Amino acid sequence: MAAEPAFKVIFEHEGVFLHPSSDEEIEPDFLVSGTLRILEKDAEIVVEYRPLEDGVDPSNMLCAGKDSSSVVEWAQCPGDRPQSQQLLEAQLSYETEWDMVNAVSFRKRRSSNMEGSLNSSHERSRLAFAFSVSDLRSVTVREEGWTFIILQLKDSSTPLPHLHFHQGGSRAFLDSLRRFALLTESPSDHTCLLVSTPNKALSQSFENLLDDNNFGLVHKFKRDPYVTTLGGFSKVTNYLFDALRGMEEQQQRPPEEVADLLGEVIPGLEINQQEEPGFEVITRIDLGTRPEVSRKSPLTADDWARHQDADGRMKDVPDLKHAVFKGGLCHALRKEAWKFLLGYYPWESTHEERKTLQREKTDEYFRMKLQWKSVSEEQERRNSRLRDYRSLIEKDVNRTDRTNRFYEGIDNPGLVLLHDILMTYCMYDFDLGYVQGMSDLLSPILYVMENEVEAFWCFVAFMDQMHENFEEQMQGMKTQLIQLSSLLRLLDLAFWNYLESQDSGYLYFCFRWLLIRFKRELSFVDVLRLWEVMWTGLPCENFHLLVCCAILDSEKQKIMEENYGFNEILKHINELSMKLDIEEILQKAEGICLQIRSCKDLPRPVATILGFDVESRRAGSTDCGSAVTFGAARREVGVSNGHSRESSCEQSGRGAFVS
Repeated sequence: MAAEPAFKVIFEHEGVFLHPSSDEEIEPDFLVSGTLRILEKDAEIVVEYRPLEDGVDPSNMLCAGKDSSSVVEWAQCPGDRPQSQQLLEAQLSYETEWDMVNAVSFRKRRSSNMEGSLNSSHERSRLAFAFSVSDLRSVTVREEGWTFIILQLKDSSTPLPHLHFHQGGSRAFLDSLRRFALLTESPSDHTCLLVSTPNKALSQSFENLLDDNNFGLVHKFKRDPYVTTLGGFSKVTNYLFDALRGMEEQQQRPPEEVADLLGEVIPGLEINQQEEPGFEVITRIDLGTRPEVSRKSPLTADDWARHQDADGRMKDVPDLKHAVFKGGLCHALRKEAWKFLLGYYPWESTHEERKTLQREKTDEYFRMKLQWKSVSEEQERRNSRLRDYRSLIEKDVNRTDRTNRFYEGIDNPGLVLLHDILMTYCMYDFDLGYVQGMSDLLSPILYVMENEVEAFWCFVAFMDQMHENFEEQMQGMKTQLIQLSSLLRLLDLAFWNYLESQDSGYLYFCFRWLLIRFKRELSFVDVLRLWEVMWTGLPCENFHLLVCCAILDSEKQKIMEENYGFNEILKHINELSMKLDIEEILQKAEGICLQIRSCKDLPRPVATILGFDVESRRAGSTDCGSAVTFGAARREVGVSNGHSRESSCEQSGRGAFVS
């Protein structure tokens, strides 16, 4: 039996060229063609380049003309720019990857004797190289009629030759590299991508979370946040604990070291370790007694009808939203009301205007659906992105809410609609496409709407709020975790300090809550109630963060009295799933909001997070006391749900924990 290979090929592309310079022993007019690969070898990701046996004579290289229909020669004049390897004409098309169509013809260079052949082989072997992705510092992408890439290692004493992609493939290489490393644009050079990789031990600890995906932790978070956060953390608490605190040394690591490790767990998470003097005021604020609040009965169809005029326009909308916030909606009303709450229907629209909108949106939806439905098998074989989306969607659809009667069983029409809406969304948002976890956001909406078109457009509106949660850099998740830490520190410094002492101060165990808005923490019916309450936008911005605070407030006594450590905290939070009382949580979260609003000296960063109107607070509204004087200049503030809202805080008012 043949032995299994000691490595796994992740990416492979032939026809990647080196352009030797005059200070190398290889003839300067002799291009070196080779194969670039990314390998998984001995639990490490390695980039490898190997030259082919035969070089390429540039005098026989052709490239596409600017209109992609003509071909011009690659030329060099002896003594005139001998090393620049420039085209006779500067030729750049809109898609640089397509500039070299039928780009390269190979012509073997003849050696006068066997010794010449051996020397050439030896020279080529010297140009082979391999390195671990963890040793890579940066990747610079340049254009010169084609794409070439400059790789720089952390050990700057080991320069690597530039890789020239005359036959395309640079994008595929970078996409494959992003599966194992975070590539972020350098502030000083937009062509330079800075590389950061996960801690090796931490990454290996997550390797066995999924049978079908062994690409490392960062890849899982980027490509599969749903599985990684929903099923992963509970299985690897010991590994995380050891990575953060060490097997033998149990003393607390320096904050900056813990921040670096957590930055690897959640790509893009950057923690500001420098305490700002102004932020310390939070530690000394007395928030006063938390007011008691009560919930009300769900809004009925009769209540809804009383807020509608003869033409169908909704009236007294603020009162209507307040009623929804306080009690939610009866289920029979959700199909109509959710369209308004999500913004699919304008509140001021009439019956006739909504009918017209529905016709237009139906046409638009089916035009987009036709785009992917009409793709032939032959086309799809050449569209890896579409294939990947379809594969992920099919896998997710088959495991989304299958215990719900709307989706249970084989060949369920609800599953077909779920699949088709998600595929059509890929046509609507090419940049984002599909990321695992999005099916969890669509499922309740489709369940309520029972209509493919209406469910799609309501899902689009919800994704406008949630978009940043699923973007590659996960900026939304980064912002929310930092904001949540800031709020908890204000509300209960003792509890926050306890979590900090257990290496849990960054609240990464709340990742799942925030990613898909508590979808896996609550029963299906409770999810419907929570979402419609949050969609009212009341009683403040980022109310879902106060929902997190309410849950943690209910659990803090047990966590602290039982002296839970890192492992136990993580396990306890995971086991709260399906055990939470949504009405109790909403009641407590509203009380927390009122408690914070009544604070006379509310820190500016917290006011920014919750979007409190500073001018109305200065005027002394009944809901809140007098406030400190903030800058009056108004600006747009991007909040974690993806919307831009106005706030009257100065830029300088942000605290240490606010992104």
